[in-house]
Amino acid sequence: MKKTTKDTAPKKTKNLATTKVSPNKDIKKAKAKIISLGKQFHRRGWSLATSSNYSALVTRKPYQLLITASGKHKENLGMNDFLTLNDKGAPLEKTDEKPSAETALHLLLTSKENINSVLHVHSVWGTILSEKYGSTGGFWVEGYEMLKGLSGIKSHESRIWIDIYPNSQDITALAKKVNERTFSHKEFVPFGFLIRKHGLYAWGANLEEAQRHVETLEFLFEVTGRSLLIHD
Repeated sequence: MKKTTKDTAPKKTKNLATTKVSPNKDIKKAKAKIISLGKQFHRRGWSLATSSNYSALVTRKPYQLLITASGKHKENLGMNDFLTLNDKGAPLEKTDEKPSAETALHLLLTSKENINSVLHVHSVWGTILSEKYGSTGGFWVEGYEMLKGLSGIKSHESRIWIDIYPNSQDITALAKKVNERTFSHKEFVPFGFLIRKHGLYAWGANLEEAQRHVETLEFLFEVTGRSLLIHD
């Protein structure tokens, strides 16, 4: 089916990259925003316990990706709960922390033009819909005013397609599938995708846009799920 907007991890390593990390002020600003998002998303039930991972591209040339460390409770993130990685997923500074097991997805997504931040959350409604529509590979969302919260959409008379991928522990293989499918149609502008029985990956040109896309998609997931209950 043609999809249009009009229808609208690496293992812990001791090998450090040689690139110097960007000035502290850039890193600190991104960390502070992500820490705030962790609290907000936890409060909304989207990032409970140690689930979820967030990243922001500090610089593209040289590539420097700030990402949350593995196993951190997102309500209680601190300034030391991050790593800065190069484009191969290697830490740029000595650290005892490990990057998320899903780092390969962050590396893939931020390799795309205009994607500079990736937010991964685990909501109840996203998980339910990923299971309901998992066998069909995705579902349409259309007609809602909240669609205009997604960049480039100007009318409620639009629809978007949400891809769903089978859950997998082979994140490198999963990233390859996402690249081949979600980003294969030039006429289709993706805002995020679901992993079955897992959660949402959404992104944006910066942390603020990625946040808006998460909030918009999660609203649309909930209203879609609740509508199914009413109609059934």
